[in-house]
Amino acid sequence: MAGNTSVPGASVVSRSLALLFAFDETHRRMTLSELARRADLPLPTAHRLVGELVAGGALVRRSTGEYVVARRLWQVGLLAPVETGLREVARPFLNDLHATTRATVHLAVREGTEVLYLERLSGRASVPVVSTVGSRLPLHATGVGKALLAHAPEDVVSDALARLVRVTPYTITQPSRMREQLEQVRRDGYATTVEEMTLGACSVAVPVRAGGQVVAALGVVVPSLKRDRARLVAALQVAAQGIGRSVG
Repeated sequence: MAGNTSVPGASVVSRSLALLFAFDETHRRMTLSELARRADLPLPTAHRLVGELVAGGALVRRSTGEYVVARRLWQVGLLAPVETGLREVARPFLNDLHATTRATVHLAVREGTEVLYLERLSGRASVPVVSTVGSRLPLHATGVGKALLAHAPEDVVSDALARLVRVTPYTITQPSRMREQLEQVRRDGYATTVEEMTLGACSVAVPVRAGGQVVAALGVVVPSLKRDRARLVAALQVAAQGIGRSVG
């Protein structure tokens, strides 16, 4: 369940939010019944509130009968100060990084035990990836995720290590091995993955620091790290320092 709002006394606002928060990376389109189930609401209540959300421009009903998040709601989400500021400040550095590497470039932040992608640049020469702007993926299976997890509080690290799901045959699912990798990330200053999120895709990422804190991660996705790792790390670090100075 996405939430427990069937208890007596739950407000209209909390029930409406439960319907909106029922959407996630794996639930982008849902029928009314699915929405009601994930929001833990009676079907008649969900039907009434979903109708109001559609009328208000927060949800859209497709011809299939499924509901999706409306563009207007995404535009409102982009007004969140930290994420929006980061995207605006980082955009020229991301453009330069993409022009230099011709790889898929990611800017991401940590949200709980997931990595939230704020920006993605890709081209015809880029490796296919599963990330999209606004998507959330596991911290332990992505380069930007590892860069963020390595600098996260211990309670977050412990929680993440208790959720090491296997995404590909190469995903690291042993907590002890992941802790070793996180220590190496802190020591080397960058994180890598080798087909841990998507087969045929490798990544390298660095933390973005502002005011002495890690506020984001910057990464690229490439077919292989065997030859260009040092060049990619250097380019990422230059961009990350530029973003950090601008944010700070």
